[in-house]
Amino acid sequence: MPAAYDQYLVPVVFRPFAEDLAARAAALRPRRILELAAGTGTLTSSLLKAAASAEVTATDLNEAMVAFGAARVPDAVWRQTDAQSLPFPDGGFDLVVCQFGVMFFPDRHAAFAEVRRVLAPGGRFLLNTWGPLGTHAFGAALQEALERAFPSDPPQFLPTVPHGYSDPAVVSAELTAAGFALEEERELTLEGRAASAADVATGFLTGTPVRAAVEERGDAPTIRATVIEEMTARLGPGPVAAPMTAYVFCATS
Repeated sequence: MPAAYDQYLVPVVFRPFAEDLAARAAALRPRRILELAAGTGTLTSSLLKAAASAEVTATDLNEAMVAFGAARVPDAVWRQTDAQSLPFPDGGFDLVVCQFGVMFFPDRHAAFAEVRRVLAPGGRFLLNTWGPLGTHAFGAALQEALERAFPSDPPQFLPTVPHGYSDPAVVSAELTAAGFALEEERELTLEGRAASAADVATGFLTGTPVRAAVEERGDAPTIRATVIEEMTARLGPGPVAAPMTAYVFCATS
């Protein structure tokens, strides 16, 4: 999964937002950065370029992602870590960043409390979350294709997890409840570009938990062909471009 995720989804879906988040991080002039849910290191790499003087510690719960990321971005310190129980001292960082990861935390209240604990006074928590699924053209096309392939029981990973934390008012309220002062909230729409709809489909079907949901339901090669056909019909043949909307938050401890 990490290799497929990194090959097919990172350049199209995640790198544009990583570059944006890294630029925002660098503007804060951090010295010690902690990254949560770092995945294969997309944001990690961008942080090291944009904030070259900062020390970056990258963490993820998934051991395979950490191993892949550590090999891909060796200049960061990598740790396999649960964001809800961080193995770092109080006040050890002046910036914590998380790209499209907070929606995966089972207990966001606990995770946000841990972020606040490891931040120095006045430190910042910089994060982004996806908007509603309908505002992400690649994801919406995939979900529609899955509903064609499984009309009675389509996988619900995309609408319930990555896009299940898409109300900025809820995110802001939970940050405030954890003791943060919200400094900025911004809606951001960027364009993703892929060599083909088939590449995007392959990324979602082999590099995310959608893979297991599809394999549980039957003939994966036939399903993949159906999904690629539907996504190509919706996004077009050849190189494709599509808008993706997210929300960016900056909160102070």
